[in-house]
This record gives sequence, structure tokens and C-alpha cells, in this order.
Amino acid sequence: MTAARARLTEFDIRRLIKATDNDDRAAAAHKLCRSMERIDMSEEDRAAAQKILRMLADDAAELVRRALAVTLKSSDLLPRDVARKLAMDVDSIALPIIGASPVFSDADLIEIVRAGSAARQIAVAARPSVPRDVADVIAAEAVEPAVRTLAANDNADLTERAMGRAIDRFGSSPEVIAALAYRQVLPLDITERLVALASEAVREHLVSRHAVAPETAIRLATYARERATVDLIDQAPAGADLATFVAQLNARRALTASLLLRALARGKMALFEYGVAELASTPHNRAWLMVHDAGPLGLKAIYDRAGLPPRLFQAFRAGVDTWRQLMAEGGDVSGEAFRTRMLERFLTQRPNAPRDDLAYLLERLDEPATAPSRMVAANAA
Repeated sequence: MTAARARLTEFDIRRLIKATDNDDRAAAAHKLCRSMERIDMSEEDRAAAQKILRMLADDAAELVRRALAVTLKSSDLLPRDVARKLAMDVDSIALPIIGASPVFSDADLIEIVRAGSAARQIAVAARPSVPRDVADVIAAEAVEPAVRTLAANDNADLTERAMGRAIDRFGSSPEVIAALAYRQVLPLDITERLVALASEAVREHLVSRHAVAPETAIRLATYARERATVDLIDQAPAGADLATFVAQLNARRALTASLLLRALARGKMALFEYGVAELASTPHNRAWLMVHDAGPLGLKAIYDRAGLPPRLFQAFRAGVDTWRQLMAEGGDVSGEAFRTRMLERFLTQRPNAPRDDLAYLLERLDEPATAPSRMVAANAA
């Protein structure tokens, strides 16, 4: 330290020690902490400063300890042992430190969460950065307001498992579901669950934040889970893990014949393949061979093994045949134009499909311009 800085520090220390009024002591502590934060310190200076900070953390006056906590809440000058001590103080002192101090380890933050104070759990959830392990514990163990705060914090490293746990615990809370729906990035499975659980939150989010047509948002919000899931597959990137996705659908008993027929009629052959493979407990490559290369009986064999309704087999047969015809004709098979051609060709065969499924497919054919995939493509352009 320079002589001037040393004198300033010594003056403030004497003022802090000699002052009897708590306000004066707090003002001196605040000035002293600000001075420390601004000075480039050597290792020796830093060690001396931290001794002073430990003295302030032991001060009997709450105002002095609060001045320390507020002034150095975001500083790495604060020793970890002092930060931990302040985190166990009264809320007016603990919350600023818990919410911002960079010196806490993940274990420290998890310990704070598990101590059970709602206000402190919320402070951890709102930190500028919430590590993955800490976020997992908040999602699994913290109170609802803390989970809501975590979901709304885009700087929290929330895994799909943590999001799923939050939905499991607080799926009936519109606030938690809305906070999750507004996150910048959501896995496919989580988005599908949100569509089913929180129609209002998802609809408002789609309309206000993603420039989705209100009619599309209302459709996503009010259609059954099966319809929304096929729409989500339309939006999925090419690299989406369909094997995991269909396994998760099957675990929730959402991988139905109706969903697979609607997907197939929309040209989503990969979803159909992975779906029957999952239902039949068969590797995807074997299911693919039975659908495409095993002669006229291959499709029937994998269909029956999957436990799908016998009365719908001819409708599925028509879908597979239509897809093969279009593939043989060539052209782009990845866009909305292909899905529309597939659907038109499928419906002209008058498939023996349930009325609700046909109504859904006719509706998709009637309004291709508002399909989610179009909207996603437009937004990405």
C-alpha cells in the first residue's frame, strides 16, 4: 500500500475501534471496505485486510456486519470462512452474501439450501450463476418459490432431470410452469410436458415472445397431448434423440397408436420407426428392416409385436406405402411441402382411421401455412 492509503486505513480503523455510536461504526466499516476493494493489494496487504474483515464479522453491532456484507457481497476479497459466518447471520446480513458472493463452493450453497430457510433458498436460486449440482438440489428439495426463482433464472444450469423434477413437484403451480416455459432453452420432452400441463402459460409465451400466430398458439394449448407432440416433432432439429424421446413418451403412456398414425400421415417416418421399436422392445435397426426391407409380412410382424390395434393396421399400411411412393418420386422430403403432399396422398386412400385422427389430419391439411415448423423456420430466417 502507499503511505496515503495506509494512513487512510489506519484512520478508519481507529475510528471504527473508538466510535461508540453504531451508525458511526457502520459508516467507518463501509468506507474501510470500499477502500480495500479499490486498492491493488500485495499478498501481505490482502492477508492484513482479511484479518480486519474477520474482526468486522465478529462486531456486536448488526449495522457494522451489514455494512461489511453489503459492501463486499460480490468481492473475492472476502474470506470464505467470513462469508460462511455471515451466511448464518440474520437475514439482513446473510441474504446479500448468499445471493452474490463468489467465494462459496457448491457444497456451501447446497448446505444453505438444505438448511431449509425459504428466503435463503430463494437467494441461492437467484444468484448470478447457479451451478448444475446446486440447481439439482433446489429443484428436488427447495420450497416452491425457490424453484420458481430457479426456473426463471436463465443463468442457472438446469438439466433436463432438474426441470422434470420441478414439474413433478410443482406441476400444479402456474407460476413454476410459466417460469419454465419462459426459459431460453428447453429440451423436447420438457416442452411437451409444459404444453400438456400449462396451456395458458405456454400460449401467452408463444404469442408474446415468439411471434407465433394466436391461432397456432391456441391450437397448441388446447389440442390433446398427442397432437401437440407431433407438432413438437415438426419443430425438432434433425439431430434430436428420437430414441430417448419416444422412450420418455412410452414411460408416461403417451406413445399411442393415435400419435404414431398422425405422425406417419405427416411424413414423420423416423418417429414411427422409433415408436414401434420402443413398443416392440426391438432395436431400431431391426425395426427399420421389418418396416422397409422384410417383404410384405415385415410391417405386420413388427406392428403386432408392438401391440398396436389390429383394426388400424390397414391405415398404417397405407401410410407406409404412401411414404414409399413419395420417396421413389424423389425431391425434397424434409420440408412442409413434403408433409403436405404426404398427407394429401394418404387421405385420398380413405384410410380406416378413427374420426378424431382424420379430423386432426384434415385440419393440418387445411392450414399448412400456420404449421409450427413454418413459424420456426420463419423465426430462424
